[in-house]
Amino acid sequence: MNDELRFDHGDETPQRLKAQLSRLLGMTAAQTQRVSTEALRAVGAHKDHFVVLAALAEFGPASQAAVAGRARVYKSDLVAVLNELADAGWIRRTPDPADKRRNTITITPSGHHRLEELDEVLATVNTHLTAPLTPAERTQLFNLLNRINTHLANTHLTLGSGGS
Repeated sequence: MNDELRFDHGDETPQRLKAQLSRLLGMTAAQTQRVSTEALRAVGAHKDHFVVLAALAEFGPASQAAVAGRARVYKSDLVAVLNELADAGWIRRTPDPADKRRNTITITPSGHHRLEELDEVLATVNTHLTAPLTPAERTQLFNLLNRINTHLANTHLTLGSGGS
C-alpha cells in the first residue's frame, strides 16, 4: 500500500488534519487515480484513451476540437492520444466534407470493442475502490460527490473580514 497516501495514521496524525475534507478527498483521489492508472496500464491504455473513445461512442463522429471539449483532454495532448488510437485502429480520421482543413474523428468497430474492454477494467476498478461499501452506500457516495462537485463548480468561497 502507498502509506504516504493514507489519510489517517492514527495517533501520528494531528486532529486538525483529520478534520480537513479537502485533505481526505485529495488523498483518496490520489489513491483512486493510482489504482485506475495501474489497471489501465496493465492493458496498454490510459485514461485519455478511455475518455476519447467514450465521447466518440456516445456522441458520434466529431471534429478534433469537439472531441477535446467532450473528453476534457487538453488540445495540446489530444494529437498524441489520437495518434495512438489511430495507430491501433480504434479511431479513423477522415477529411471533413464541409471543411477540408479539418478532420472528422470516428470510432471504429475495433474501437468499440476496445472501449468495452476498458469499461470492464474500470468496472473492476470501481468495484475494488468501493469494496468496503454496500451497494446503497456506493450509490449514495456517487450522489453526494456529484452534489458537492456541482456545488463547487457553481459557487465561490467568500471569506468575511476577520473582525470589525
